[in-house]
Amino acid sequence: MSEPFFDDGLESTTDVRDEVREPKQYKVLLHNDDYTTMEFVVRVLVQVFRKSEREATQIMLNVHNNGVGVCGIYTQEVAETKVAMVRDLAQSNGYPLKCSMEEV
Repeated sequence: MSEPFFDDGLESTTDVRDEVREPKQYKVLLHNDDYTTMEFVVRVLVQVFRKSEREATQIMLNVHNNGVGVCGIYTQEVAETKVAMVRDLAQSNGYPLKCSMEEV
């Protein structure tokens, strides 16, 4: 059985021009402090950011030597999730590790 066809006599002339934009990107940053151990920072980088031991160590050294290190660049939702994961992990392990994000 075919569905009935209704012709209202109007011609559809809608010209839709959707502009596809890339989502904004955000850097997730770790900040140096005097209490969080280097080993814990490496563990966070491996677990949360899926970095290799070598890459995690390099980022940890950037945090230690420069006061801040970039963990990765993500969309806003992913960056917010990573920041929350780091804060929860640090808090549950008794560290004051600060993690933030900023627009690229």
